[in-house]
Amino acid sequence: MVGRNFQEHPNARHYEVLAPTSRELDLLDYAAVETWIRAHQPDLVVHAAGKVGGIQANVREPVRFLLDNLDMGRNVVWASRQLGVKRLINLGSSCMYPRNGHNPLTEEQVLQGELEPTNEGYALAKVTVARLCEYIGRESPEFQYKTLIPCNIYGRHDTFDPLRSHMIPAIIHKLHEANRLGSNRVEIWGDGTARREFMYAGDLADGMWRAVEQFDTLPAMMNVGLGYDLTVNEYYAAAARVVGYSGVFYHDTTKPIGMKQKLVSIDKAVRWGWRSKISLEEGLAQTYAYYLKEKDGHHV
Repeated sequence: MVGRNFQEHPNARHYEVLAPTSRELDLLDYAAVETWIRAHQPDLVVHAAGKVGGIQANVREPVRFLLDNLDMGRNVVWASRQLGVKRLINLGSSCMYPRNGHNPLTEEQVLQGELEPTNEGYALAKVTVARLCEYIGRESPEFQYKTLIPCNIYGRHDTFDPLRSHMIPAIIHKLHEANRLGSNRVEIWGDGTARREFMYAGDLADGMWRAVEQFDTLPAMMNVGLGYDLTVNEYYAAAARVVGYSGVFYHDTTKPIGMKQKLVSIDKAVRWGWRSKISLEEGLAQTYAYYLKEKDGHHV
């Protein structure tokens, strides 16, 4: 999702963007990554790949979420270093922050407390790769490997499979299916008061392109987020307006909800000169339109 939105951004027209698919390049294979980077000699590497999923997927497959993300990150970052690529942008995750961290979460809070257990494996991998980037620059300052830490992301090219999806695509799918089946009851996990910060993927792509073009002034580690959050109930209500669902919601308080709040500080990004631009309603409308198009093509 992140990589495709990055490629769809208008700024991509001004660059030759090499974006091998997983079939063309297996990022879990270090030798293959090294061979590919040697052959193409990129000026800058953006590491946006990852094994991602919602709470269910993370709880079900912690080994894969740890190993796949750790191996991908290590292979891309270390092969870039070995082959002399001087500039790299690594995509982290707000899961890197402590579960009891003070909100809004500042970049300095990474590794300052216990991680959220429901996605600890993924978070450990992301923290390790971010630290590797920092260590490389510490040892060899001519190598500037920087990490962007996005808040939760949704949008075009998202995964809508209920077994693997994050919250917003899961909501869209649930509400659409309720309409299709004529149901007027939709379940919400937990009591719906947990707060989340979900940014449209097109906004993240915009921040990433600014990072490419203003790389020298980009902080070594920087959050990319909205600067505000909403409750789970509010996201359901907003999505219902977009999808046209007019039924009721009920809460299953036996289900896991993850962290009660996870809001990133955008102070550093604002000082650097970037803010998100796309409203929740606009982002949800674009995401739902994409969902309907994919459903018609039987990819959902």
